[in-house]
Formats: sequence, C-alpha cells, structure tokens
Amino acid sequence: MLAKRIVPCLDVKDGRTVKGVNFVDLRDAGDPVELAWQYSQQGADELVFLDITATHEGRKTTIDLVKAVARQVNIPFTIGGGINELKDAEILLNAGADKISINSAAVRNPQLINNLADAFGRQFVVVAVDTRFVEERNFVHLRGGRDKTDIETENWIKEAEDRGAGEILLTSMDHDGTKNGFDIAFLKRINDSIHIPLIASGGAGNQQHFVDVFQQANVDAALAASVFHYGEILIPELKETLRSNGIIVR
Repeated sequence: MLAKRIVPCLDVKDGRTVKGVNFVDLRDAGDPVELAWQYSQQGADELVFLDITATHEGRKTTIDLVKAVARQVNIPFTIGGGINELKDAEILLNAGADKISINSAAVRNPQLINNLADAFGRQFVVVAVDTRFVEERNFVHLRGGRDKTDIETENWIKEAEDRGAGEILLTSMDHDGTKNGFDIAFLKRINDSIHIPLIASGGAGNQQHFVDVFQQANVDAALAASVFHYGEILIPELKETLRSNGIIVR
C-alpha cells in the first residue's frame, strides 16, 4: 500500500500567503518562502503553491517568487495559477515545479490537459477542481470559486482523467476554511470512480479529520492550509497520530 501524503498549501496573493473561509475574507498567513522552508523541514510530503488571483487578474504566476520557494524545498512542488498554455507550464518547470496545477483554464479548454500530458507526462499534470453543492448537486466553479458553471463535478473529473490528468486536487468550497472536517462522503464517491490519485482539500480542523478522510474516503493525500500556517497542527505530530491509527505515512 502506498504511503498517504500530507500536503500543505500556500495560497498566494500579492506575494503573501493568505487564507480565508469559503474562498472569501482572506487574511495574511505569512511569507511563502519562510513557510515553504518550515514545511520542508517538518516532513511535509509535498508542497502546493497556488497564485490564487492570477487567473482572475488575467496574468501569469509570479515566477521570481516561485523560484524563491523552490530553492527552499526538497520535496515535490506543485504550482498553479494563470497556466493557459504549454509555454506557461514549461516556464514553471524550469523555475522549479515538479508538477503544475490547472483549474479554470482546463475547463475552458479541456484539450489543454491532453496537450500537457503528451508534452510532459501524466504525472506532471494535476487538475484542480473547486466544487460547491448547489440544489442537491455538485458543480464546478471557476476563477477562484467566483463563477459557477453548469458542469457537474463528477463528470468533469472523469473527463479530466480520460484526457490525461495524473492527479485530481478536489476542494470543497462549502468546507473550505471551516475546520469542520473534509467532505468525506463526496470524496469517497469520487475516489471510488477514478483510477488516479485524489488529493482531498477543504475543511481540515484537527488531526482526527485527517484520520477520518484517509480511513473513510481512502484518498491518496490530504491538503490543508490554515491549520499548518498558524501552527494549530504540526506535521510530525500529525504523522504520529496517523501511524497510531494504522495509516501508512512516510
């Protein structure tokens, strides 16, 4: 059995790490370069860096900041935000990314998933999906959760896998920042329907939430932000808790 992964996420806006609730009311959470170094030292398995306003502002990811973060980490590093074409991904790869994360651009141009997988390999392509429960169904949302689409989340994830996504990063907007736990029932349903790794995001508030999402939804990785940024959960202690619950971690 593969070891489960713990993944801190740096949501970056104007050069600073930020965190909100349900994608709004953002507050400062520190210097992304400093946080990246801390997580690498603490034993995080991967690091995700999302330039959360790049798409909304119609610009590319801030490369100098990406390079600065990449220099601080010795773990797999995923970068997302403002990636619209192969050239964008190539620049990020050269700046230190091990994987890239695409979200809104993939929905607008699904062929981008195929193109990236063909050019760089499936393992390089993470398709991030922001989902919200509306009128008894889950729908994909774009531009940092600002725009609802008519695309049902489950259908889009299956299409993304078929087109060459190597991983899915699924964020429940309803759970995001609430610290009330992951959307386990939906995560399990998605995980049971795909054959690629699923990263759970949205809702982590304590160590038991990580135990629950691994045991009940059997996801491959769990991502969180504020509980790590503000020192509410320390990664070495979390991994010890997971081990004591029979969950294999690195």
